[in-house]
Formats: sequence, structure tokens, C-alpha cells
Amino acid sequence: MERAYALWRAFQDLFLAHAAALLLLGCTLLALLEVARRYVLGHSFEWQQDAVTFFTLSGVFLYFGISQRRNAHLSVTVLPEVLEVFGPRARRVAEIVRLFALTFACLFLLAVVWWGVPEVRESRHYESRTESLAFPMWPFLAALLAGFAFMAVTMLFQIYRAIQALHGRKVLEEPPEADAALH
Repeated sequence: MERAYALWRAFQDLFLAHAAALLLLGCTLLALLEVARRYVLGHSFEWQQDAVTFFTLSGVFLYFGISQRRNAHLSVTVLPEVLEVFGPRARRVAEIVRLFALTFACLFLLAVVWWGVPEVRESRHYESRTESLAFPMWPFLAALLAGFAFMAVTMLFQIYRAIQALHGRKVLEEPPEADAALH
């Protein structure tokens, strides 16, 4: 299982991070072009506004799959941090609370993906379009579901690792953050 998790981390770092970054960079350039065209030349394309919005959302959804790995998303922190102050038993309760919250969030995301797949199919079948009617909706819906599915896979690994840690078994350590080493 640890080997599978290491492969998943490599996929996140080598593919997802770059795909999200390229989408967000492309959106930024498209937005700058739209601003220049609208305010300098006085002319705008309605489809370009849709493109910026939906491509940005697609990049953000893919980024969600990466941010979950760092526990930067959908995490419960207040109650466990308060409990950790009260000693080892409370620390164990805090870990169980985190595990419960992570499991609930994972099940929720899996349900969203399960019920979202037919939405993508319908959007494709009925050729649903963005407001400007320039772009089909299904690729953006698919990117949303992919981001949620990537988050769910990461959460499944985190649930497994949390259960192993509760049983006192050693799990693969996350590499330190690049900026954490600078501080």
C-alpha cells in the first residue's frame, strides 16, 4: 500500500500539479488579453469571459486533488488541536476525530462523483453549453469530477495511513514542504 501511495504522490507532483499550473497560467494570459482588448481597444468577446471562468475553475478543481495531500483541504483542526493539549488519551481521541471527519469527507466526495457522472453524460448528450454558447459544458464538469475523484483517492490513502498510525504501525512519511525548509 505504501508503494501505491508513493506512486500516487508522484502522479500528483508530476502530472496534476503541472496540468493545474498550465490551466491557471493559460487563464491568466487569456484574462490579460481580455482586459487589454476590452479596456484598450474597447472590444470584447463574450466567449472569452466564459473561457477565463471555466478554465480557471478547471485548474482549481485539479489543484484540489493536490492540496488534499498536504491536509490543506477539508480538514478538521479546531477540536483535535484543543484535545491534544490535554495529554496522550485526548491526542488519540483527536486522531479518531480527524479520521472520522476524513472518512465522512471522502464518502461525501465519492457520492458527488457517483452522482456527477450521469450529469457529465447528460451534458454531453444534450450538448449543454456555457452562457455564451461557445463552449460545451461537459469538459468543465468532467474536470470538476476528476478533481473531486483525485481528492477522494488521496483521502482513501490518508484514511488507510491514519488507521495504521492508530494501530501503531509505521507509515510512509510525507516529504517536507519546500517552503517549510526555508522558514
